[in-house]
Amino acid sequence: MSGPRKPRGLTVYAIAYLIFLYAPIILLPMFAFNASTIIAFPLQGFTTEWFVRLTGVQALHTAVRTSLFIAVVSAILATILGMCAARAGTRYEFPGKGGILGLIMLPLVLPEIIVAVSLLVVVVQILQFPLSAWTVIMAHTLICTPFCIAILNSSFQNLDASLEEAAIDLGESRWNAFRLVTLPLVTPGIIASLLISFTISLDEFIIAFFLTGSEPTLPVYIWGLLRFPQQLPVVMALGTILVALSILLLIVAEYFRRRGVRRAGKTETGGFL
Repeated sequence: MSGPRKPRGLTVYAIAYLIFLYAPIILLPMFAFNASTIIAFPLQGFTTEWFVRLTGVQALHTAVRTSLFIAVVSAILATILGMCAARAGTRYEFPGKGGILGLIMLPLVLPEIIVAVSLLVVVVQILQFPLSAWTVIMAHTLICTPFCIAILNSSFQNLDASLEEAAIDLGESRWNAFRLVTLPLVTPGIIASLLISFTISLDEFIIAFFLTGSEPTLPVYIWGLLRFPQQLPVVMALGTILVALSILLLIVAEYFRRRGVRRAGKTETGGFL
């Protein structure tokens, strides 16, 4: 007997969806290596000139340094907050737990334009802080923390709480038990959280556009280049590099996330004991 036939319509839908999703990304490197300054078919030839030009633009280098600084600090802060929230949510019961965790995860479903305008009003009108890289860091930490919690939740949920309790029973303090037992087991989840938050912060545009100061982030700088048609190939080259970097970071983050899940599962079954 032959196996169940795959529905043809579902296969066509899946292929069409993938084409719709990834076709714009595939166009980036195509035009980034195109010799013509006009973004249109047919292609005029192969060149790496637009990538070479990126090395001589000082404003671009400043924007890259600003974005890297913001992304690194935001990723560290969001991961620390996410780790605390994930541990509290998976290990303890307290009044209003569901509501509190729901409010923390709210930025996942709020439109970024609403978050950006609200933060701008709070920062400028209420707190009266000057717009700078630190205002963007605070905002990016806010939007990255829910992603960190979602990643770290699985790490803490798959961890056997009795391991830490056994360390405490053997004379370790709670901090040492957490540092020596729990932290190494959730390290893959922490690395995945750092990489995901770094990628989100590095690529985020709307909030950075509203809250950046005199030194724009890389996405804001790219937006400024779009006003000059002759700079479009350079934008395509820069976009190609960003897409490649984002894909690489996401692959590494997913690898560490799955490694953490497997490691926690082995620990529960005695694989590391």
